[in-house]
Amino acid sequence: MQSNKAKIAVIGGGIAGASVALYLSQFDLEITLFEKEPSLVNGPPMCHLHAGGNLYREIDNKQCIKLLKQSIELLRFYPYAIDFRPTLLVTPKDDPHPADALLDRLKMLQKEYEKLIEADPKNKVLGESSEYYKLYTKEKLISLRQKEIKKKPLTLDDWLIPLAKELDLQKIKFPIIMVQEYGLNVFRIAASSSLLLEKQKNVDLKRKTFIEAIEKDQDSFVINGQKFDYLINAAGFRSGFIDDLLGLKRERLVEFKAAYVSRWEQSSKLWPEVIFYGERGTPRGMAQFTPYPNGYFQLHGMTQDITLFEDGLAKNRPNSSEAKLPSKFIQKIESGWQSDAVKKRTEAAIRYLSQFIPSFKDAKVASKPLFGAQQIPGDDITLRASEVSFDTQRYARCEIVKASSIVTMAEAIAQKLIDLKLIDKEKFEKKDFSKTIKSEDITVYAKKLCRERNYPEDLALVNNGI
Repeated sequence: MQSNKAKIAVIGGGIAGASVALYLSQFDLEITLFEKEPSLVNGPPMCHLHAGGNLYREIDNKQCIKLLKQSIELLRFYPYAIDFRPTLLVTPKDDPHPADALLDRLKMLQKEYEKLIEADPKNKVLGESSEYYKLYTKEKLISLRQKEIKKKPLTLDDWLIPLAKELDLQKIKFPIIMVQEYGLNVFRIAASSSLLLEKQKNVDLKRKTFIEAIEKDQDSFVINGQKFDYLINAAGFRSGFIDDLLGLKRERLVEFKAAYVSRWEQSSKLWPEVIFYGERGTPRGMAQFTPYPNGYFQLHGMTQDITLFEDGLAKNRPNSSEAKLPSKFIQKIESGWQSDAVKKRTEAAIRYLSQFIPSFKDAKVASKPLFGAQQIPGDDITLRASEVSFDTQRYARCEIVKASSIVTMAEAIAQKLIDLKLIDKEKFEKKDFSKTIKSEDITVYAKKLCRERNYPEDLALVNNGI
């Protein structure tokens, strides 16, 4: 018997495609999700919930407010993928900016967070608004060195104690700032979205399926012999390939990036994440120190010999919407890394971080990097808060730069489907997906993904979860 439900095709099972498919499964729709890999959410590294965008001094307040709101939505959508530990913002001595350069922004974000809580008490997921951030002087840090490290940190001071004992105070400016931006675990997001989508009766998951052709048939799209009423392009850095199949023009950048996995065996403490500010692409680029359980740390260094790559940024050409990376990066994505390159770049990252945390010099290479290509719509490399674009009546393009944007993006697509009368708003019943899944099940699935992708199982865990 023919169904009267609208049929939705989602191309790409990364965090964007998997999440929008999950969100739309709440409606009376038939959804097919196409993913070329054997598992969902394979993409560029993500490790941070940008609840305010404070890693990026160069973005404007409008983007920061958007990232705050979107991060809260993402946390509520995937609570079991969040590592509830704060982030420390540090300005190195040789950085040209003052250490309190973001103070006005932080005060503004604190007020915005208060407004979001007033609008909906369930938005109170980043702690008390009064504790959204805290400044620390050199004297305060020295006093924290005398404190005993807490097994279960409860306050921002508690979280800072281990770092207070290890930071080289001669290399940094004061104040340093602790802010409630949390960790985001990519393997737990992959596990959460997979387990939840497998439960949805109106979602057909087609893994290991590559789309080579799309036929346009009036108001429909024909993909692999199936007819669909609406098409969602969530193909990540290959989004331009789908645009080209449809003859649509779109300006975009694609950037290849990597984050490195290290093991600091003598470290059994609970750490905050730490950001050491710097100028992107220079030898003094931003450094990021992201803790996982059991002494594992994910490292970024926004320099050409660590996270960034020469020729790693591509722009689409006038005759195509696809920004094509050089073949050496495609080879890394599809076939993996040479071991000497892994060793060289991970050790460079360890050295880079150890200039601020001297004892970290003893850390070792733990596995291959987390890596991938990140798309950026338009031509602004500093863009961080991006969502969805609509080029024709029945086509949506999911172009997230930061994972925080996914719920806002899904809501915009749902509204478009309502406007087209493909779904009935009155029949919508919002689900709390987190109540239909267990943290232990996510852990088991996430560990399985780590094994399949050749990463340490500890990367499937969080230090301070629900």
